[in-house]
Amino acid sequence: MLCETINNVETFEPNRATQRKTEKRLARTTLPNFSKATSSRLLGFDGPHALETRFLVTKDYEAMSQTASALLVEEIRNRPSLLLCASTGSSPTETYRLLAEHRRNDPTLFQYLRIIKLDEWGGLDMDDPGTCEHYLREHLVDPLEVPEKRYLAFRSDPKDPEAECRRIQTALLRQGPIDVCVLGLGRNGHIALNEPASTLRRFAHVADLSPSSLQHAMLQKGRQKPQFGLTLGMADILRSRMILLLVSGSHKREVMRSFLQGRVDSQFPGSFLWLHRNLICICDEAATEGLEVSSFGPMLS
Repeated sequence: MLCETINNVETFEPNRATQRKTEKRLARTTLPNFSKATSSRLLGFDGPHALETRFLVTKDYEAMSQTASALLVEEIRNRPSLLLCASTGSSPTETYRLLAEHRRNDPTLFQYLRIIKLDEWGGLDMDDPGTCEHYLREHLVDPLEVPEKRYLAFRSDPKDPEAECRRIQTALLRQGPIDVCVLGLGRNGHIALNEPASTLRRFAHVADLSPSSLQHAMLQKGRQKPQFGLTLGMADILRSRMILLLVSGSHKREVMRSFLQGRVDSQFPGSFLWLHRNLICICDEAATEGLEVSSFGPMLS
């Protein structure tokens, strides 16, 4: 089953010229609150630590968000038309708020930024407060003043869900790959709405929702329950140039324990992130208390 699941997945691997260019940039750039050495290792260009899974455990959610926003700002400064894949939920909310603060201080920073919505609850009105659309408009798209032409999003109310997935997939193939994909880790190990299953889908698709996903806190705000999910597939995610995984809170400790086992299993979709060559996992102490994070890639502090 594993070979069927990951067949034809391509991941980004920069050539040496690109790496040298980035090394020169990092020689004169330090992320806020970080040394040059830590900045370099976080961005993946530090000798033996280049292009592998890196973990950073922060004191709390606020520190996690500050770190994530600093990394995103640095990436956007050096690739202004960056394609950002945006997840929803509590994990990235403060990160997005901090990005909005950056925009107030530097109105030109996001003038070419492109955003693609990671997933969506299907069968809800677009203005339903439980939709990913409502969340992203409130926390990211509108605060950064990203226009429609630079925002690619699943509709939550498509007349033909399969056709909607084809529309998104076609647009992503034309505009992609994703430069930075911001992810959270679901309690059952799901990534986006790629739910645990015997096989996983490569590209954008209509997803059956698990009971766990139907209990998501976002849906408590909605007027009705979703009937299905719409989501990018695992190949779409793994083709990203960088993946930024945010995990916060004691309620995520058990799923982090499973993730840190390091086994790749379609019943735990998040485990496929181990296959990516430029994954940065930023988590807080509450999510990792008692876990041996340092055994799985370089620990940064």
